[in-house]
Amino acid sequence: MIQTGLIQSAHDDLLTDISYDFYGLRLATSSLDQRIKIWQLDETNGTWSVEDEWKAHDAAVSRLSWAHPEFGTILASASFDRTVKIWEQTSFAALGGAQSNGSAPAQHVSGSGSSSRWVERAVLVDARGTMRAVEFAPHHFGLKLATISSDNHLRIYECLEQSSLATWQLSEEVDVTALPSMSSPSSLSVAFTTPTQTYATLEGASASLVAQALQQSQPALPQRSGMGNREADGGWCISWCKERYWGEVISAGCGVSGTIKIIQFSPSRRPTTLLALDPTPSGALRPLEGGVGSVPSNDSEAPTPYAITSVAWAPSCGRSYHLIATGGRDGHVRIWKVKPAEDNDVIEADGEPRWTGTIVADFDHHKLAVGRVEWNITGTVLSSAGNDGRVRLWKATIGNVWRPAGSIGVEQSEDSPDADATMEDNAVAE
Repeated sequence: MIQTGLIQSAHDDLLTDISYDFYGLRLATSSLDQRIKIWQLDETNGTWSVEDEWKAHDAAVSRLSWAHPEFGTILASASFDRTVKIWEQTSFAALGGAQSNGSAPAQHVSGSGSSSRWVERAVLVDARGTMRAVEFAPHHFGLKLATISSDNHLRIYECLEQSSLATWQLSEEVDVTALPSMSSPSSLSVAFTTPTQTYATLEGASASLVAQALQQSQPALPQRSGMGNREADGGWCISWCKERYWGEVISAGCGVSGTIKIIQFSPSRRPTTLLALDPTPSGALRPLEGGVGSVPSNDSEAPTPYAITSVAWAPSCGRSYHLIATGGRDGHVRIWKVKPAEDNDVIEADGEPRWTGTIVADFDHHKLAVGRVEWNITGTVLSSAGNDGRVRLWKATIGNVWRPAGSIGVEQSEDSPDADATMEDNAVAE
């Protein structure tokens, strides 16, 4: 049985993100109401209670990320006000000492009566579009974080003063759409410009502005049906590779192209694209394992690309390959098996081995847009949340065939005919 709990009236408006801390005992939530709430789990009865809450931004908060606990209790928040803010939890005693030394005063104080307060330590303001995602790097790379915004730029920041968290250096800034795809050098990547405003709405810019931008950026390319051209049709997402061996590698998606680029950052050279994951038949890497080959197709019945709204890189846990999950506006949850260059025999034209990717699972159970995909700590179970109001679980069988492992509705009643959540059998292998 799926164990569930319910937090009634968590926010005054729609929730935009939830994020567990490293230990899974605290939960941060954000909303269109511009507020952040921190929840604490009571392990004796499994209930959650508000520990802190504050108004964090001047527009909707889009995404949250906890830093590794070795750096302290630190939270990053991204917002539609084009900023990313760094927050630190500080006790009253430590806070009083900081103020007496002339440091920045505490802001956004919780009214919950807790013995701590969250202090705004830094504000990152380089984005020229609404901030859509933020994620701290794996702790072995130091206190770094990645952000992506609707200007299609991926930015990497590094904290230069971990004691105060006040100084963050922009170490990398790259236009994801401009990076060439090493996996498909002959293919053309279509990326439409999506104009934004300082406080952009979810509906994006006006049709006339978008049409003008499209004409200027891609005058010779006809728009394919289903792609959309508003900011609201796009998707911006990032996820770090959890394994240290491969260096600083990030999977990123932006705009309406429907592809995920795997990008490697190195101090000695410019960022490079290791692989582009494109599920459409005209993309470079196509097949379901055991299915059609990876030769580009001109099939007129080929599905049109839809924006990828979420990407999640699974912990490796000893596997010789990587698993990357994506969720899109087409309602599909896809799982990719990605092999690094040295672990496969696919050779580039210049004689160098390259990374390869294969779709090993493709589910459309949500039917509506997928808002989030997330792995468990071992990378063996995938969860997805969609606009159908359900959270679904996916798990591999003994034969590495991915199957539905259950689902639950957000507001289902106990006597609902599918309250179970339609627990599909996940013990049968093909």
